Amino acid sequence: MTEAGADRVGAVTAAVARQVRDLRAARGWSFEELAGRSGVSKGMLVQIEGARTNPSVGTLCRVADAFGVNIAQLLEPAEEQAVKITPAAQAPVLWQGEHGGTARLLSGLGEPDLVELWDWQLAPGEDHRSADHPRGTREVLHVLTGTVVVRVDGQDHGVRAGETIEFHADREHGYRNDTTEPARLMMVTVTPSGEWDRRTRSRRPRQD
Repeated sequence: MTEAGADRVGAVTAAVARQVRDLRAARGWSFEELAGRSGVSKGMLVQIEGARTNPSVGTLCRVADAFGVNIAQLLEPAEEQAVKITPAAQAPVLWQGEHGGTARLLSGLGEPDLVELWDWQLAPGEDHRSADHPRGTREVLHVLTGTVVVRVDGQDHGVRAGETIEFHADREHGYRNDTTEPARLMMVTVTPSGEWDRRTRSRRPRQD
């Protein structure tokens, strides 16, 4: 990893640590409470708040869901900007495949629902599996180049360049590239607002 890349990772780790700490304190939750709501271990949460680990995209999703925010909020300063332009190079890479694939979070909106815009690149043979998101979550994927197999609830769906697939993402799903050519896709994830408790599979209004 280059020095610039290491700096970006360090900035993301520090931002997540600060936001998780502030969100947890604002709600008066203990580590045990957040662990129960998110399904992320107390030990991992301690590591995250101490900026001692670079959490996976799956872990970030679970923590963000518990707070009722999107991942983008975990990566940003608390102040909101009326207009924001982000260069592609500054979009955080939250997943890296074994063969060079990446997933960049391009943007995220917090109201009225949680909306995230992703840029995914899958190298040949790469596979990403995602656990179920909160109830009511939808995903829309548009394949720009190559062919992607989208697996939803145990069933495979081949999606070629120029095609778009939308599905309920509140069940197990994933994306893989079975071809010998790279694939790239844009993805929008929409989740109803509210804090999600994985213990009870229930949602309640988000605390501001």
